[in-house]
This record gives sequence, structure tokens and C-alpha cells, in this order.
Amino acid sequence: MKTGGIDASRIESMLAQLKASAQRPQDYAIGGMSSTTGIEKTSNSSKTGFSEALKASLDQVNKVQLNAEKLGQNFAMGDDSVSLSDVMIAGQKANISFQATVQVRNKLVSAYHDIMNMQV
Repeated sequence: MKTGGIDASRIESMLAQLKASAQRPQDYAIGGMSSTTGIEKTSNSSKTGFSEALKASLDQVNKVQLNAEKLGQNFAMGDDSVSLSDVMIAGQKANISFQATVQVRNKLVSAYHDIMNMQV
């Protein structure tokens, strides 16, 4: 079935790929440097506490944001090795990772309130 020149099955395939990639941990490759998420780094140890995993993920979000800011500053200063598309992609990655962190925080606060309101 064609919808405006785009096959509906291709759209469904793309959505399935996006959902699959959203559910697995991703490596961030920004500015040519690839680093794994903190959760992957700590999973090699025998036991990982919740606070350690949370701190590692927050550190990763901070690192992505700092890298995006650095790329933006380099581009603004006229660095020829940084393209506008690199700056925009890094900014979007930083924005998405921050928004995901905010959503996780909201879920944690909601779960905390639910637990505190339980009758014992």
C-alpha cells in the first residue's frame, strides 16, 4: 500500500528498527571518540549497585553534554575540522540523553511516591 509515495511496510520496518535500537545500550560516537555507557562498564564486575549504575549513567549524560558544548564552541570559533552537522548531531544526542534521564527521574519519583503511599 502506497501512502504519499512511501510504502507502509517500509515505515513499519523503520519503526521496528528504531524500537529495537532504543531497547539496547548504544555506544556514543561523538567527535570521533567512542565511549561505552557506564552501565556496560560496570556490568563486568561481580555485583553492581543501583547507585553505581545511576551515577555511571549520569556521568555519561554529562560527558555527552560537555562534548556537544565543546563541539559547538569549536565550530563557533571557526575550527575547520568541525562541521555544522557534527555540532547539530552532538547537540541532539545530548538533548535526547538528557530527556531520557529526566523521564527516568520522573519514573523513580513516581515509584517512590507510590511506595510511600502504600498501607503497611
